[in-house]
Amino acid sequence: MSPRSSLRMEAVLAVTLVVAIAGVRGDSLTVLQAPEFLSFQKGDWPLSGEKIPDLVALTMGFSVEEDLSWPGLQAGPLFQRPRANVLVVVRGVDSLDLPQSVASYPLENPVPFTLDSVAETVHSMFAEYTPVVLQLAPSEERLYMLGKANAVFEDLPVTLQQIRARLSQDGSVLTSFPLNSLSRNAEADLLFLSEVQVLHDITALLQRHRHLAKDNSPDLYSLELSGLEELSRLYGKDSPQYRDATSILASVLQKFGEDMYRLYGNSAAVEVVTVKTFEAPLTRKSRSILESKQISNPGSPYNLAYKYNFEYAVIFNIVLWLMIVLVLAVIAIAYNLWNMDPGYDSIIYRMTNQKIRMD
Repeated sequence: MSPRSSLRMEAVLAVTLVVAIAGVRGDSLTVLQAPEFLSFQKGDWPLSGEKIPDLVALTMGFSVEEDLSWPGLQAGPLFQRPRANVLVVVRGVDSLDLPQSVASYPLENPVPFTLDSVAETVHSMFAEYTPVVLQLAPSEERLYMLGKANAVFEDLPVTLQQIRARLSQDGSVLTSFPLNSLSRNAEADLLFLSEVQVLHDITALLQRHRHLAKDNSPDLYSLELSGLEELSRLYGKDSPQYRDATSILASVLQKFGEDMYRLYGNSAAVEVVTVKTFEAPLTRKSRSILESKQISNPGSPYNLAYKYNFEYAVIFNIVLWLMIVLVLAVIAIAYNLWNMDPGYDSIIYRMTNQKIRMD
């Protein structure tokens, strides 16, 4: 082989390697929509999977126990918060083709997570209102579990029987796009189509009940989709069923993000997390009353908790601005007293002068 041919082959291999690396993306967090006051910086800063609940809490204006030292989200206005946060987790795929997005970040350590802490904060801080907290996740039976939500969403199909009935009704997503290689009779295909139907029904219900998106309480949506994972396990990632489903889901998620953003008056954050597989299953641990207690504050020998409250930010701002107003008032009063003419500005001296003249 001549030196020129060897150099040409090395160049071709280098280009092929670069294209392969650029085309293969790992697990990712994609911000589909975000209000203007939420400053997401574009870059390749990795985010740990266990920090996603803290990221959602910060975007909604809530405090977190530990600071999130991640440059992807910059501090925004103090008194502005989005009216809703929508997080969609897609299992069984590394990445989706979502060109119309705000920013995308690599996801490292993709461990299972929940937004239960954020949901509890919403319910505790806005108990007098009716916040929408909708959490959908597949159970072990491949059916959906419905978390706390407004009564409007109680009609969402969550069982296979309800899903089959919903897909045969008017307004079904089966008439919105071609199924191609997907079948409405296969259980795995039906699971994927049900997830697409649920996304469609959420926006349809919000359009009929627009008052839910216009109240004074922030709303939280946490949706976990596992249809692609079932299709990849059954047919394989090189199958036409998986490719068609990936293309359909990408377009549906893009439209879903735009609809949610518009329904909340351009004040909603929509994120999509794509993971091929979670590193560990999500388990809920129970605690026994005989279990030894762990010290929550290692610096204290008396097992004292940290003196922290989720309302700390609110109280801090109230005290800060009240002190600033009081200091400015004291400065203004002192300035006026210093430049006051007792003979003309004070009624005490004025009465004294008149009494002296009369005497």
